[in-house]
Amino acid sequence: MLDASTLLAIAPRFSGDKAVKQAAIVAAVGPVLDATFGQYNIGTPLRQAHFLAQTCVEAAGFRTTVEFADGSEYEGRADLGNTHAGDGPRYKGRGLIQLTGRANYAAYGPSVGLDLVANPDLAADPVVSLKIACEYWHRKELNFFADHDDAISITKRINGGFNGLTDRLGFLATAKTRLGVDATTTVAGYATVQRPGKSLDAFALQANLQQRNYPLHLVDGDFGGGTDTALKAFQTDHGLPVNGVAGPEVWTALGLKGAASPGAAANA
Repeated sequence: MLDASTLLAIAPRFSGDKAVKQAAIVAAVGPVLDATFGQYNIGTPLRQAHFLAQTCVEAAGFRTTVEFADGSEYEGRADLGNTHAGDGPRYKGRGLIQLTGRANYAAYGPSVGLDLVANPDLAADPVVSLKIACEYWHRKELNFFADHDDAISITKRINGGFNGLTDRLGFLATAKTRLGVDATTTVAGYATVQRPGKSLDAFALQANLQQRNYPLHLVDGDFGGGTDTALKAFQTDHGLPVNGVAGPEVWTALGLKGAASPGAAANA
């Protein structure tokens, strides 16, 4: 059973005021963790390990549910729905996976039964923030990547880049140990993908290539010319057949598992 002790076993140790803040969040989230995971089908130890590792980084070691910055950098960001004066600070990041921007507060409020636009501070409540994070996990289809043990794609989906990747991988290793995930755990294999097509498997290919500094400007799961070029460069560098097909050999070279035979990719 997952509880407060699980969170503390994964998170870094703090002292003083930081420890007090962490203890308050952990004490609130711990008792509802199992039940909330159940509601969102985050039921396997591998899925849970990835979720807890990511949120541990996003919430600064489970010691805050409010972004440290004042939010002024989001002022006027129409892409976040911040179209009213003061929206930047008002709808700054809150939660275990930080909800940011008026549009996102409006989108996620109904899923937790709250008017987060009128009451944005409610998103910082630890229990509410856990529900929002789980809803975000569901909407972004992150169980798919967790089943493939693909922390890079999950990080890209959450962060938009790879900030804090080393910490995310470190917490993931700790979470796996705590939750009993080991080498015998069944990990799904990515499908063989090639141009053209759009899929979650193609998103994973793009994210993993981009993280290795291959020239990919857009990671959207749409396998087009740019992905083909980057993949062929990767194949050349790794002594693989340069055919623009990401099959088991490519996935293995990326440190992931490929399906034994080509399969239909999941729709993105």
